[in-house]
Amino acid sequence: MIDPRLLRDDLDHVISALSRRGMGEGEVRDLAALEERRRGLVGTVDDARAAQKEASSSIGRAAPEDRPAMIERASELKAEVTAAEDELRTAEAAWHDAAERIPNLPHPDAPDGHEGDGVVLRTVGERPTFDFEPRDHVELLGPALDMEAGAKVSGARFTYLKGDAVRLQLGLVQYALSVAQRHGHLPVLPPVLVRREAMFGTGFLPTDEQQIFRTDERDDLYLTGTSEVALAGLHLDEILEEVPLRYVGYSPCFRREAGTYGKDTHGMFRVHQFDKVELYSFVGSDDAATEHQRLLGIEEEVFGGLGLHYQVVDIPIGDLGPSAARKFDIEAWMPAQEAYREVTSTSDTTDYQARRLNTRVRGEHGTDLVNTLNGTALALPRAIIALVETHQQADGSVAIPTALQPFVGAEVMFGPASGG
Repeated sequence: MIDPRLLRDDLDHVISALSRRGMGEGEVRDLAALEERRRGLVGTVDDARAAQKEASSSIGRAAPEDRPAMIERASELKAEVTAAEDELRTAEAAWHDAAERIPNLPHPDAPDGHEGDGVVLRTVGERPTFDFEPRDHVELLGPALDMEAGAKVSGARFTYLKGDAVRLQLGLVQYALSVAQRHGHLPVLPPVLVRREAMFGTGFLPTDEQQIFRTDERDDLYLTGTSEVALAGLHLDEILEEVPLRYVGYSPCFRREAGTYGKDTHGMFRVHQFDKVELYSFVGSDDAATEHQRLLGIEEEVFGGLGLHYQVVDIPIGDLGPSAARKFDIEAWMPAQEAYREVTSTSDTTDYQARRLNTRVRGEHGTDLVNTLNGTALALPRAIIALVETHQQADGSVAIPTALQPFVGAEVMFGPASGG
């Protein structure tokens, strides 16, 4: 959630900032009115409770003949307190229902616009060229990617990986974890089923509910689409003694990917279940911008070590998730698509998630909300797609980048040159 104090102290700034996210002035003013009413009722309830307490305590000191009237007045005040509390609960519910749907204020430097309006900050590496007809990842992986069995067992956009594809995926995970650990991130294997509080706290509820898999009413748990959710939930309702705290999580992820058709559903580019290595940081507010660049640097180290051609894009405000104030994507070159496609993102969520998660840090003058940031160190299977298509050889095999070879135990995989 955004800081409600901004609605009281700097409403014009909030109106201006959220207009960049497509929100009208009237909607923001309505939210401010709900907050004003809620705060006003807090004062009304406090005053009513104080009056009731005073009336009740004075009964014992009153003359016997005055007590019946005072008892009656105390009863009236008790009813007034109950009515005021009911009114406050209604006002708080209305405030929270509206506020939880309000996105984070965008960073002043984030570009305006929607898809296609991002700013390319830099391009890294050489775009691969081939003196043969390049294959796509489905051809290159061959029987190691079994989509028919995945569809038979689980439905469309589920796959089986077999043989060398499994070795490659697990090697990539170990490689990404090793890079993150060198930068001080503690490895975590988090749960993938979480309660509503964790999904809400990270901003995926209520706005993204249509993309989330959920269990039935017996358990009422959500399958996470990123381990960001569970990593953020590590410190739900906690006061931290110090920051920064940095984690790197590895987990399966699940997304409905509703409304996605066409080339994005070819092969394993966009599937319902995939694995991801995720970076997550808790920092002080003064360090958030530096930490954002730091996470981006880790992502670039991972993909640079894989010898991939990519570009870094400052994502436009219209494509930001609700919790993000600013986001940078790495878009790797996909030879078969002849296009740059997103393979990682890193977002600065300021104190938006921390306010929903109630995660604070102890300081000299009390406690303050932390700032949280997340970043994808490696998303499978897109990293596999970019890697095998970029490093394919004429015979259909794939040359393994030097940095990855210790983690897969091979210089060449797939195709006849691999011995498979």
